[in-house]
Parts: sequence; C-alpha cells; structure tokens
Amino acid sequence: MTLAGHLANRTEWTASDCSIDGTMKIVGTRSAMLLMREAHYGTTRFDDFVRRVGITEAVAATRLRELVAAGLLKRRPYQEPGRRTRHEYVLTEAGLDLQPVLLALMQWGDRHLPRPGGPPLTLHHTDCDERVAAQLRCSAGHDVEPHRITVRTTRH
Repeated sequence: MTLAGHLANRTEWTASDCSIDGTMKIVGTRSAMLLMREAHYGTTRFDDFVRRVGITEAVAATRLRELVAAGLLKRRPYQEPGRRTRHEYVLTEAGLDLQPVLLALMQWGDRHLPRPGGPPLTLHHTDCDERVAAQLRCSAGHDVEPHRITVRTTRH
C-alpha cells in the first residue's frame, strides 16, 4: 500500500479512528470468528455452536451476546414440541457482509498453513461449480495487486 497526501508522513497522524480496530473489537477473538464461521455454515442453535466450535457454554453465551449486540447475529425464538421457547442465532445483513473476510482468512490459511493432502475444504460457485476466491478488485472491475493500493484520507 502507498499512503497519499499528508498520510505519507506517518509521524503527523495516527490511525486513531480505524475501521480495522473497530471491527476487531467485535470479532477479534478466535471464538467470535469461529462462531461466525459456524453461522455461515448454517449453525443456529446454541448447543450446536458450543459443540462445533469447541468452547464452553459460558464463552459461547458471552460471544453470541456480543455478536448480537454488534448486529452480526439476531436472536429468533423457536419452540420444539413440548419444550420451552428457546432462541436460535441467525445472520443479519452485517453478519452476511463478513463472509468475504472469513473466505479471505480461509484462503490465507490454505496458502500459508499447508496441510498434507491439501486444504480440508474448497469453496465452489453453486451455479457453475467453479472455485470461489477472495480477491482485491477496484470498483471498475480491475484485479488489484496489494502493492497497487493507494490509501487516502476521507477527512480534511
């Protein structure tokens, strides 16, 4: 990345209002990201989150509460016959918008944490069965190499 304008002098500014920092305050724990992974895989029930992520009920309850408060998940009531009403957790629009981040993390792990036999999962476009990849692309549709990004401030 290249810093432009007054950002080029890194001694004159700090990233005190950083979107990355704000995001990490919400999803910056291993358990939060794995809960979001499971939500994207279709997990909705508390007990299933606990089992699939391998965390304690207390940690799951805390993280799910935080993810709901942040607007990534919402609680929806359900009731099995003869049982009390409980709540399941479903993705919101903001939660769905996290999917490219999850895919990029998966892609990075596949590349930089190789396993014998290759990656455990692959992602495919449902309509054509081609592989799916997270990519940097500008709004004009050009693929962008990481060193070809210029950072500008939106504040003056």
